[in-house]
Amino acid sequence: MIQPIRIRDVEIGSGVPKIIVPIVGKTSEAILAKAAEIARMPIHMVEWRVDFYEDVFDVAKTLATLAQLRSALSALPLLFTFRTQKEGGEKAISMEQYTALNLAVAASGNVDFIDVEIFSGDAVVKKNIEGIHAAGVRVVGSNHDFFATPQKEEIVSRLRKMQEMGADIPKIAVMPQSTADVLTLLAATAEMHETYADRPIITMSMSAKGVISRLSCEAFGSAMTFGAAGQASAPGQIPVAQLKQVLDILHGAM
Repeated sequence: MIQPIRIRDVEIGSGVPKIIVPIVGKTSEAILAKAAEIARMPIHMVEWRVDFYEDVFDVAKTLATLAQLRSALSALPLLFTFRTQKEGGEKAISMEQYTALNLAVAASGNVDFIDVEIFSGDAVVKKNIEGIHAAGVRVVGSNHDFFATPQKEEIVSRLRKMQEMGADIPKIAVMPQSTADVLTLLAATAEMHETYADRPIITMSMSAKGVISRLSCEAFGSAMTFGAAGQASAPGQIPVAQLKQVLDILHGAM
């Protein structure tokens, strides 16, 4: 039985899948301008992809920009993500820097979720998750494969590991090489949702081939989906207005 998660005014894991929009600006000015634009959109969460930010390795500047971003977003929940280069991100980072950044952000009180890449080494992941939770912040445990789609059993195994390690929301994104790969991701999502998950999960098949996974998520058990407001953070994201329309149509039909 899935236990929904309530953050601010948003309940994740029930009803229509919730829409997340990434901010990928390189400067504070660009980040805050995008925040002002998307705060008026029909979305449920903002992800700050901080690996795009030019001053990310200056923790004081990052925290200052974060405080302004939090204010600009009003009541919208905020997910903080440093996507490492090995999982498709913009910059390389040591695990010591990664952990220090995540824990400093958690302690700031200005985020609702922090993304933790679950295959960064169990000791590193444990330190991140325990520290983030100690600060009262939730964790999205993530894994990204920009080259292939693992077998269904492997996808389910990765999602179960995220849950077992204490991620509040397990998330996986994979790259399809064929239509069959998209079906594999959807079948794995349904199996995880119906058999193993006790919390909301997020799954997606990337690129144009996988767009259907971003639209049909409710039917298979994925609780959230990413939409684009301008520049996308991953291949296959579609504009928010179109995404919302399709999600609403499918939800009404179900």
